[in-house]
Amino acid sequence: MRTAMSELDLRIATSVKDALTILRDEPRTPIAGATDVYVALNFGTLAPRQFLDIWELDELRTISIHEDTLVIGALTSYTALIQSHLVGQRVPMLVEASRLVGGVQIQNRGTLGGNIANGSPAADGVPVLSATDAIVVLRSLDGERRIPINSFYTGYRSTVMKPDELIVAIEIPPVAGKQWFRKVGTRQAQAISKIVMAATRSASPKIALGSVAPTVVRAKMTEQALASGASIDEAAEILGTEITPIDDVRSTADYRMRVSQNLLRRFWADTA
Repeated sequence: MRTAMSELDLRIATSVKDALTILRDEPRTPIAGATDVYVALNFGTLAPRQFLDIWELDELRTISIHEDTLVIGALTSYTALIQSHLVGQRVPMLVEASRLVGGVQIQNRGTLGGNIANGSPAADGVPVLSATDAIVVLRSLDGERRIPINSFYTGYRSTVMKPDELIVAIEIPPVAGKQWFRKVGTRQAQAISKIVMAATRSASPKIALGSVAPTVVRAKMTEQALASGASIDEAAEILGTEITPIDDVRSTADYRMRVSQNLLRRFWADTA
C-alpha cells in the first residue's frame, strides 16, 4: 500500500546554513532528487516521515579542481557528471557508471550525494568512489569533517553521519593507472545491479564491488595479491573470501560469486 502524502512533513531549505540549522533543531531526512524516496513511497515502505528538501541549494552543484583534487558538489546530478569535462578527464569510469544509472529522468534528478547517503550496496556510483579512495565531506554548524568513503558505511544502509550533518561534497584525488567499470544486471541500464565492479590498475591495483555484501566492498586482500605478483586465478580465489553475496529476488549467491570472479579476470585481461 502506498504511503499517504498527508502523513509526510516537508520543510524547504533556502541555503546550506539554513539546512544545517534545521537539521540541528529537528530530526529530518534530507532529500534532493528523491528518486529512492518515491520508490519507497510507492511501495509503502517509506520509514521517515519528516523531510528536508535541499534541491534548491545550487552552491552544492559545483565541480572543480582544488589542489589537484577533483571536488564534486553533493547535489551534482548524474547528467552533470556525464557532461563534465573535468570528471571525464579525471574519472572516466564515474561517467560510465553515471550513464548506467536509470533512465534520463533519473539521471537528471538523482545526485551523487544522495547515492552515497542512501547506503545501498547496489549503488552504481559508490564502487567507483571506493576504488578511487574518495573522501566524503560532511558539514554541520560545528564545522566540517572528511571521511574516507571506505570508512563511511558501518552496515547495510548505515553510515557514520550524525543527524545534524549534511554531505556537501565528494573529493577524489588523482587516480593512477587504467580505470575499468562493469555493471551486470537484467539490463545494462535502468535495472538494479546484480554485480557492479570498479577498478584501477597500476602498481597498486584497487578493486571495489557492489551487490556482494551489506555494503560496497573494497577487496584489499585481492589487491595485495595482484600487487605482489599472484596469478589472476589465485586472486580470484582470494576474492571469493572477501565477498559475501546472498540469494535474493534478483540473483543467487552462487551466480554473484562466479560473476564477481569472472569480472576480476576480465578487468585484469582488459587492462593488461
